[in-house]
Amino acid sequence: MKKFIFFAICLFAAGAASAQTYYGPRQPRRYVRHQQHRPYNENQIKVGFTAGLNLANSLDAYDSRFSSSTIAAFNVGLTLDVPVTNYFSFAPEVLFSQKGFSADLENAHFTERTNYIDVPLLAKFKIVPGFNFLIGPQLTFLTSQRDTYRDFGTNVETRYDGHQGDQSYVAGVVGVSFDINRNVEIRGRYNIDLARNASNEADLPDFRNQVWQIGLGFKFQ
Repeated sequence: MKKFIFFAICLFAAGAASAQTYYGPRQPRRYVRHQQHRPYNENQIKVGFTAGLNLANSLDAYDSRFSSSTIAAFNVGLTLDVPVTNYFSFAPEVLFSQKGFSADLENAHFTERTNYIDVPLLAKFKIVPGFNFLIGPQLTFLTSQRDTYRDFGTNVETRYDGHQGDQSYVAGVVGVSFDINRNVEIRGRYNIDLARNASNEADLPDFRNQVWQIGLGFKFQ
């Protein structure tokens, strides 16, 4: 037994000497203080802002003689994401959004540009990691309006600026978002008024705004 213990000690000493030779002299231990980072919490409320492009037009189902064309505009605003479960959150927003349309009339061209404050109240469903589906109502408040007529016969352009802050509507919104990372997303939306907007022009029927939107969203915790 004593010979076995002595033999084991010799083997241990030989192995230690070989390791010392192979790895070189032992370096003194250095103590480095690591900065602790706060863990990322997907269920935390996120605030942010968004900006993007509007492709706006009108939809009219009450006058088959009327047709309109799309105009380009923009939207910008603040966003909020309030998680309810791991797969569902409440996503209200406040946006400044430009809408409108253009139309060819008899011997004239008409363009209407309107400014709205939109308040989407959306349900956000996380389908798979990084991909979200959104749907819900939107309150929309008209703040200003500009109508432009260009007469083809006289080539005279006439503009009318109106402020109609007392007009409000309800719209429906459906859309998707793709998370590039935890702070940036690509957004795509379609929204349409659920009721007709009363036109003040005799040549134009009542209509509903419809808008395709694409943009970027930036989220912070």
